Amino acid sequence: MNRRDALKAFAGLALCPLCRPAFAAEGAHWSYQGATGPAKWGDLDAASKVCAIGQQQSPIDIIAPVKAQLPPLKLGWAKSADTIVNNGHTIQLNFAEGSTLTLGDRKYKLLQVHFHRPSEHLVAGRSFPMEAHFVHRADSGALAVLGVLMSTGKPNAAFASVVATMPAKEGPPVKADASFNPNDMLPKKLTYYRYSGSLTTPPCAETVEWLVLTTPITVAETDVAAFAKLYPMNARPVQRDNRRYVLVSG
Repeated sequence: MNRRDALKAFAGLALCPLCRPAFAAEGAHWSYQGATGPAKWGDLDAASKVCAIGQQQSPIDIIAPVKAQLPPLKLGWAKSADTIVNNGHTIQLNFAEGSTLTLGDRKYKLLQVHFHRPSEHLVAGRSFPMEAHFVHRADSGALAVLGVLMSTGKPNAAFASVVATMPAKEGPPVKADASFNPNDMLPKKLTYYRYSGSLTTPPCAETVEWLVLTTPITVAETDVAAFAKLYPMNARPVQRDNRRYVLVSG
């Protein structure tokens, strides 16, 4: 393991609050507004300093991506989730062992999916009503997050089942609806943008290989509205790209 991967492994294991299935987040309290909002995350505690001074922060506005020969996304996801939780920042579904993402010669395990409103990533300045983040971790501790942009239109059965069963208040995880199939939250075409970035929540560790699908899925506007009753805004503003290249698969 090289030095960069070793640093990612340590940070990914220790500094990924949204990777934890428990509803009680560790560390300093943070939010999306006010005195503990995104502009203040870097001042919350020493572990979150990178939120303010990091050079590879996420999300970003994806502008003029460079076309490249990227490895295909090979997804081996189960057709169900284990638990669902309202963790005080979003709605999250956790997965049992066995679901994987293979990217080139590296394999990642699917840990969880959570949701942001509106989308955290922009594409050429365009925002989307929501965005789903499927969080994966390799045995080394390196993280890969698959971002799925969500537009309104035709209903999506998987997201509808999330909305129908999501806990209204913060609390411990409960059993997920057996009808939820994460594979149904993917577009048919799995072309993607790829760049190196960070967690989009404190401590903002720069440990993430971002894989944002180029094709949005559609979900019912009523389901977005139902999610918005719990979380009307839980998205970090876009960060400076600092001349990072964003690649796009053909």
